[in-house]
Amino acid sequence: MNHDPDTPHSPGLADLGTRLERTNELLRRMLAEVAKTPSTHAIFVDAGYVHAAAGLLVAGTEDRRSFDLDAEGLIEAFIDKARTIFADSRLLRVYWYDGARRRIHTSEQQAIAELPDVKVRLGNLNANNQQKGVDSLIRSDLESLARHRAISDAALIGGDEDLVPAVEAAQGYGARVHLWGIEAAEGRNQAEPLLWEVDSTRTFDLDFCRPYVTRRPVTTYESEGEPPPSRDEVRQLGAQIAATWLGERGADALAELLPGHPYLPGPVDQDLLVEAERRLGRSLRGHAVLRRSLRDGFWQQLQSRL
Repeated sequence: MNHDPDTPHSPGLADLGTRLERTNELLRRMLAEVAKTPSTHAIFVDAGYVHAAAGLLVAGTEDRRSFDLDAEGLIEAFIDKARTIFADSRLLRVYWYDGARRRIHTSEQQAIAELPDVKVRLGNLNANNQQKGVDSLIRSDLESLARHRAISDAALIGGDEDLVPAVEAAQGYGARVHLWGIEAAEGRNQAEPLLWEVDSTRTFDLDFCRPYVTRRPVTTYESEGEPPPSRDEVRQLGAQIAATWLGERGADALAELLPGHPYLPGPVDQDLLVEAERRLGRSLRGHAVLRRSLRDGFWQQLQSRL
């Protein structure tokens, strides 16, 4: 007598039931193992944002050359805050994203890279001191770590709208992204689309940031009681700085500057001033005539290379 394969006593259904039970048992074991695995978090820091926001809040300026940032102390504070927020989670590492000429570490960036549990990732800096490639580095790391289930939570410290794709990519793989920011002196310093996309937000206020930012003192000729250098001396100094600038950045950077002659982009002009003051050991603030002589020497040197 033949058995109907669809009856409850069918061997085919019995085998299927056995296989389902075996599969369910494997799933139960996997879930039990996952439950034993601790959560992991990482901290992603856009150093450009931190310098600008913390500098403006504490020192009243975004110019990194006008203040010192205790990066080691600030990173430790971020780690401690994450330890409190993600109480049942372990830290994977802190990613510190910054820009550098030709992606060569500065002495400050080298010191940060030597800190435990910190990874420094460098984008480039163009002739105008603008970071290039940092957002793509953040997206690459966030997406890769989320995809491989290396992190369950990401604390992102930044404010650029270009970070939205990084947030979406990480969330697509199941990671939660928490946006941390620094209090803005006025308005906001984080893009609204970025605020809309993240899972939570947190803002660090003046009291939190103040211990890690120190304004550099600026000396003046008047306070030193010494006369300023001559216009010719400053013009020659501008030419010397231009020669160094051109040697480091090359013809492409020069081509970017030429259309703006006789004006220098703000970041380049600021670099020129800071370097001249460093070589002189004195300030040129408040000496408009000398600063014009400095720019004249800079331009004359550049144009002589054409």
